[in-house]
Amino acid sequence: MNNSDNKQVGFGSWLEIAGLDRRIVALEPEEAFFRQGDAADCVYCLQTGRAKISVVSENGKQATISLLSPGDFFGEGALATELGVRLTTVTALNACTAFKIKRSEMVRAMHQRHEFCEQFLSYLLARSMRTQADLVDQIFNTSEKRLARTLLLMAENRKADEAKTMIPPITQETLAEMIGTTRSRVSFFMNRFRNLGLISYNGRIHVHTPQLKAALTGQWPHRDAEEVLSAA
Repeated sequence: MNNSDNKQVGFGSWLEIAGLDRRIVALEPEEAFFRQGDAADCVYCLQTGRAKISVVSENGKQATISLLSPGDFFGEGALATELGVRLTTVTALNACTAFKIKRSEMVRAMHQRHEFCEQFLSYLLARSMRTQADLVDQIFNTSEKRLARTLLLMAENRKADEAKTMIPPITQETLAEMIGTTRSRVSFFMNRFRNLGLISYNGRIHVHTPQLKAALTGQWPHRDAEEVLSAA
């Protein structure tokens, strides 16, 4: 069972225990759960599919912040203030289902169900630490290393000893938004990674996790791979 499966089962149980009043929403690819500027009046927990969190600047430039997997909460900013607005847009990458939970229900459950509150806060802390790591990666690492790290994080580790792992469908434009570079640069380095045996294509991208991780940490025996990931 992968990490996403663990989250899905775990939080599904906690939502039941907390007795949350919730409803299922289903979205088609490219539909938005909510958009930047919408009223922040509920929290979501993704059940199936994949979604992305993005933000648009005042001059219209869009950036993808992160991807969501089954079991992930999103829209939790609604808990910060009763009359807040969304600071990001969350869009379905493929067919998705999610629990939609009213803000008042989440607040009630967190006050009345301490186990649920602890679990939820632990989840938020872990994601905050992941966001900090992403920021450090964005500031200090080259675009090649950022792409390698992003591919590793996206890989679906269904088996601990699995050599190849498949990432969810994603365009090179979205990858470019996530790592702060251009689509052509992503295409160039994806081809280099494939030629070096770090990834493969077969309709979907398969990440050769041990090889890519070794290259990212400077332990890959192939000299070209080290040069790719250490290039300026």
